[in-house]
Amino acid sequence: MITARHQAELIGNTDLLRIHSLSELTGCDIYLKCEFQNPGGSIKDRAALQMVEDAMQRGELKSGMTIVEGTAGNTGIGLALVAKSYGMQMLAVMPNDQAKEKERVLELYGAKLMTVEPCPFANPNHFYHRAKAVAEQHKDHWWANQFENTSNSRAHYLHTGPEIWQQTAGKIDILVSAAGTGGTIAGNSCYLKEQNGDVKVWLVDPDGSGIYEYLRSGEYKNHGSSITEGIGIMRMVENFRQARIDHGINLPDSDLVTIARYVRNKDGIVLGSSSALNVAGALFAALYSGPGKTVVTFACDLGERSASKLYNTAYLQQKGLLDCPKDVAPLLDKYRSQKWRDKVVSPNTSGA
Repeated sequence: MITARHQAELIGNTDLLRIHSLSELTGCDIYLKCEFQNPGGSIKDRAALQMVEDAMQRGELKSGMTIVEGTAGNTGIGLALVAKSYGMQMLAVMPNDQAKEKERVLELYGAKLMTVEPCPFANPNHFYHRAKAVAEQHKDHWWANQFENTSNSRAHYLHTGPEIWQQTAGKIDILVSAAGTGGTIAGNSCYLKEQNGDVKVWLVDPDGSGIYEYLRSGEYKNHGSSITEGIGIMRMVENFRQARIDHGINLPDSDLVTIARYVRNKDGIVLGSSSALNVAGALFAALYSGPGKTVVTFACDLGERSASKLYNTAYLQQKGLLDCPKDVAPLLDKYRSQKWRDKVVSPNTSGA
C-alpha cells in the first residue's frame, strides 16, 4: 500500500498494457505506457514535477510563488496539481482553440487561465511569449519554460525510461513517440539506448508539424494541419535536441481516427488524439520491422480529453474525417506498401 503526503508523490510508476488486437495482427507485442494513470491524467505530470522540484532545489521557486506556463493544456494541468502540492499558485496561458475539457480541468485544479488567439510562433502574442512576458513582470512568478527547460527530459531519463526497461525486463526493441517539447522522446531514448544501443527509436509526426521534414532535410517545413494538440514543433528546442532518433514517419489524422475507433471497439481502450497518433506509429513501426518485436509507446493522457474533437461526429465531419475506415485492414495494407515504407526517414546522426 502506498501512503502519500500529497498528489505529486503519486506521479509515475504507471502500468504497461499490451494492445491485444494490434499485437495479434502484427506478430509483435505492442505495449502502451498508461500515462493517464498519473494523478493529473497525463504524461506531462512527470515533467511538471521534475521542473518544479529542480527549480525549488536551485532556489528559484518557493512556496507562495506563482508558476506561469504557456501550454496546450496537459502541462498546465500537471503544473497546477504540483503547485497545489507545494503551496504555490498556477497561471496557464493557453490557445483558445484547445479542447474545452482541458480548460475545465485546469480551473478545477484552481489554476488561473489566460486564453489567447492562436498565432505563429514569431508573433509576440503567441502563448509561449505571453507566458514569458507575464512571468517577467512579477518578481514572485516563475516561468516553467517546458520547451527549453531540460528538467522536462530529465524526468523521463530518471523515471519513465527505467520503468519501461524494468517492465519489459530489458526486452524492448522499439520505442515510438510523437514530440511536442521533445522531452518524452529525448529522456526515454537517451536512457534506453544507454541500456541497449540496438533499441530503435521512432518519431511519429502529425501533419502541421515540421519535425519529420527536419529529420529528412534539416529544415523545418510543414504541410496541412492536425487535430492533435500539443504535438509537433516548427523550431529546434533544447529538449528535442537531446533526442536520439533512428526513424521518423509522418502520419495523417485519418490514420489516428481509424486507430482510435479500432482499439476502442476491439480492446476497450479510449485513446486521446496524441495517443492515437502514437499507436498508429507503433503499428507502422511493428509492420516495418517484422514480427517478434517488443514495441512500446505512450497513452499520453485520458481519452475523454479528446471527446469534443476525436469522438465528436460534428467536429470530424467539419474536418473531413468522418468517413475514415472503421476497420484497420486498409491501414495495414497501406503501411505494408513499398510506397509508405519509402516514406520512412532516418537521420544521419544518432541525435536529432
